[in-house]
Amino acid sequence: MTFSCYRRRPLLGTRRARDRFVKILDQVRSRFGFRLIGYVVMPEHAHLLISEPKTANPSKALQVLKQKVSRELGPQGTKSSSEQLSFELAGSGTQGPHFWQRRFYDFNVWSSGKVREKLEYMHANPVKRKLVQHPKHWPWSSWSHYENGKEGLIAIDSAAGKK
Repeated sequence: MTFSCYRRRPLLGTRRARDRFVKILDQVRSRFGFRLIGYVVMPEHAHLLISEPKTANPSKALQVLKQKVSRELGPQGTKSSSEQLSFELAGSGTQGPHFWQRRFYDFNVWSSGKVREKLEYMHANPVKRKLVQHPKHWPWSSWSHYENGKEGLIAIDSAAGKK
């Protein structure tokens, strides 16, 4: 799954925002019972490689993840449910009406070769975007699990089905 911040704005552009995203992802994974095979959190989008959730469909799990992230990282204070939330871009003063794009892109993965291909693509993302020189320098991904078996910010369920 790939999903983006509203208008590709870097609403996940801070360490704090990416750390919160990962923490909430772990909570949502526990709630819906899906396996997290791989992930990367970028400043304006995220990639997840997950199994089918046990208690709902993937769309519902992603909906809850996005709602929880936008509530935690959005503006403080209570607002009525009919009022649109505005989110300020870090340091720019620019306001936007939403945190996330409505859509997400999914791709069913049926072979170990495709799993490897998707993981390599995801893990290379921060390097291609010139955020780091090597994937090992981007802690908001599952790269370290696959490269050296080290646990990163969140436990990964290996592609073979074992933790």
